[in-house]
Amino acid sequence: MTENNDDEISSLYVHLYFDEDVSLRIVENLQTRDLDVMSFRDAGMAGKSDDEQMLYAVSQHRAIVTHNRDDFAEQHRKFIQDGLKHYGVIIAKRRKHEEVVAKLIEILDSVTADEMENQLRYV
Repeated sequence: MTENNDDEISSLYVHLYFDEDVSLRIVENLQTRDLDVMSFRDAGMAGKSDDEQMLYAVSQHRAIVTHNRDDFAEQHRKFIQDGLKHYGVIIAKRRKHEEVVAKLIEILDSVTADEMENQLRYV
């Protein structure tokens, strides 16, 4: 496979980054399914601000997953207003871990990384 093909395939899959609001049990569940997910702990981002979490996700070309609706809806709005690109904001309603995992898998199965750019999704 050529490097261009690798880039094309990579753009198909949404890569996720989870901030501190989301249980590590959700991250671990998705990791056991061989999905490309990363937590704040994996990234050494514990205790960082929402701005830093968002910028880290962007630097890694990952959609950020959080329960923090107000702050990350605002992060999304600021990025769009300033003409900046992000790779998706997914705001998950607090519910049982298995339900959050199922909702995230629905997104991963139905949306490409390119389609997720600059999107705000609620699950």
